[in-house]
Amino acid sequence: MPPTHLYRVTVRWTGDLGSGTREYRGYSRDHVAEVDGKPPVPLTSGLSPRSDPHRLSPDDLVVAALASCHMLWYLHLCSESGIVVRQYADEAEGTLQLERGGSGRFTSVTLRPRVGISAGSAERARELHEEAHRRCFVANSVNFPVHCEPTIERVAPDPSSSA
Repeated sequence: MPPTHLYRVTVRWTGDLGSGTREYRGYSRDHVAEVDGKPPVPLTSGLSPRSDPHRLSPDDLVVAALASCHMLWYLHLCSESGIVVRQYADEAEGTLQLERGGSGRFTSVTLRPRVGISAGSAERARELHEEAHRRCFVANSVNFPVHCEPTIERVAPDPSSSA
């Protein structure tokens, strides 16, 4: 049987402004995600007028999780393939469609990684995005399409390296 991993996260609501949820506009959407041994992550709702615009929302985290998982697989695959990545930034974007009654769902996420490589084939570097997508745990777990529009650029190698 393949190995499994268990992830435990405590989500704690911190938005009681004195009267709980007595009124819809009477409480904050602020909450914290906590994992033992790691710093807490302050969160809020992405769509409520009672949201803190300085906190991440669960919607932000869905897009971030997809971009992060893809990047980590990509860097792994490049390392194994002799492609030296020196820069990586992804301006990922998710589309959330709202339904009547307030529910909604993501309809797609587009990853736009901009990768700077100093060694290896640019063509192979582009191809590895497809493999990273196939291996990404998060992308394999969602029920909407995840698109990838990479840009590969040549950058100078580190002058102190032999690459």
